[in-house]
Amino acid sequence: ISQARKAVEQLKMEACMDRVKVSQAAADLLAYCEAHMREDPLIIPVPASENPFREKKFFCTIL
Repeated sequence: ISQARKAVEQLKMEACMDRVKVSQAAADLLAYCEAHMREDPLIIPVPASENPFREKKFFCTIL
């Protein structure tokens, strides 16, 4: 019974939410991505000198 009550409460919350057309949501998402493109390290990589996660190159010499 408690599981059914939780489901009903969840459905009530979802019924009150405003709906947005997919085309409008996609346009908003695209605009957001284009506006924040310069801050995204996956699009514009961080310079190697500033990257704390860069691979350190160690050379091993066997004598």
